[in-house]
Amino acid sequence: MASTHYDVIVIGTGPGGEGAAMQAAKGGKSVGIFESHMRIGGGCTHWGTIPSKALRHSIYSIMEAINNPVVKSLGVRPTPSLHQLRASAQSIISKQESMRRTFYERNHVPVIHGTARFVDHHTIEIPDGTRYTADKFVIAAGSRPFRPESVDFEHPAIYDSDSILELVERPQSITVYGAGVIGCEYASMFRNLGIKVNLVNTRSKLLEFLDDEIIDALSYHLRDQGTLIRHNEQFERIEGHDDGAVVYLQSGKQIKTDVVLWANGRSGNTENLGLENIGIEPTKRGHLAVNDHFQTQVEHIYAVGDIIGFPSLASAAYMQGRSAALHLTGQTEQCVRSSDIPSGIYTSPEISCIGQTERELTEQRIPYEVGHSQFKSLARAQITGRPIGMLKLLFHRETLEILGVHCFGTNASEIVHIGQAIMKQPAPYNTLEYFINTTFNYPTMAEAYRVAALNGYNRLF
Repeated sequence: MASTHYDVIVIGTGPGGEGAAMQAAKGGKSVGIFESHMRIGGGCTHWGTIPSKALRHSIYSIMEAINNPVVKSLGVRPTPSLHQLRASAQSIISKQESMRRTFYERNHVPVIHGTARFVDHHTIEIPDGTRYTADKFVIAAGSRPFRPESVDFEHPAIYDSDSILELVERPQSITVYGAGVIGCEYASMFRNLGIKVNLVNTRSKLLEFLDDEIIDALSYHLRDQGTLIRHNEQFERIEGHDDGAVVYLQSGKQIKTDVVLWANGRSGNTENLGLENIGIEPTKRGHLAVNDHFQTQVEHIYAVGDIIGFPSLASAAYMQGRSAALHLTGQTEQCVRSSDIPSGIYTSPEISCIGQTERELTEQRIPYEVGHSQFKSLARAQITGRPIGMLKLLFHRETLEILGVHCFGTNASEIVHIGQAIMKQPAPYNTLEYFINTTFNYPTMAEAYRVAALNGYNRLF
């Protein structure tokens, strides 16, 4: 039986696969995209980014309402269930899935359901035996929570970052094991619901890739909200009981809570791809090594998104997919660098950053200076009652070029993009002077850039 041929085959319909497929199609290539699940969108849409952020928004909104002085004066204190808080997520997921399906239809990219497995360097096969060939491939199969064999995830009190969204009853206490992005985000969410939270960190600091000042701010506010953080701990075992679960740490500590959330790492979905047939060997965590163009060791096979590991962000995955497609279509001058991708972390308050940290600049011996803006001094933050946070600009002392933008506070993931836009401009338009000489609407949170720029400029003299 003859196989169907495409210029490019993409495996996975999450953000990385979507970015690759859309860009390759717009580049004039015939593209087929494969999805092992019956619904498109990947983990991002169905059990990761979208449902967790929808839950976060629901929690934030209800807590804001509960703490509103007018609501308090009426004696109203709603206590929504987790099911009610998750209710909005399903409609959002359906809208996202429907929208994405139209993208493929408009760009004439067929979505083929079935787990794609490499037969040889240019052929894949799905379970019904149908084979497809292509000149180029992009693997965007995503990842799943890492599950150590010693932990009983079938126990009703033990969850991972996918299954936690199925939690029915609101617990009184929870232990979050793993203080990466996912662990910190869920610790914030559950603490905002009034749940007692133990956050167990296997490292000495939270989110070590962030600027130290942002790390300190996050640690302070998590503790200020009542989260108990334990650093430099490793689990020995986790036992499930009728009334909860106990985390036994190698240090000898025992933490008993109603629920345990395992949030310590993710594994790439590489097991069923047939990589042994094409000479590609994943790491122990199922990640694939790639070069700056997202090519694997087999140059016509690319890999993007969570399957290549850090930073494991939906936004990064989309741009990685797009960059891979640009490279395979010969448009290398448009490829995106990893350093151009901002980080967005949805803790409470939010964190977002782009560019270099003070630690990195110091190690590189780059003469830099710092400009700060504290949100509590901004009229807009005072009006909205959201004074916690800051904007931090790092810039070159001599050229005034913006080297890093770091934001902590409400809407940080939106605010950072103003700085990102200026950093991307060619010299001399990428400097501190833009923020000093630009008029910002008043009162706005964007005004933080002018305040931070003036603060930093004044340090030069």
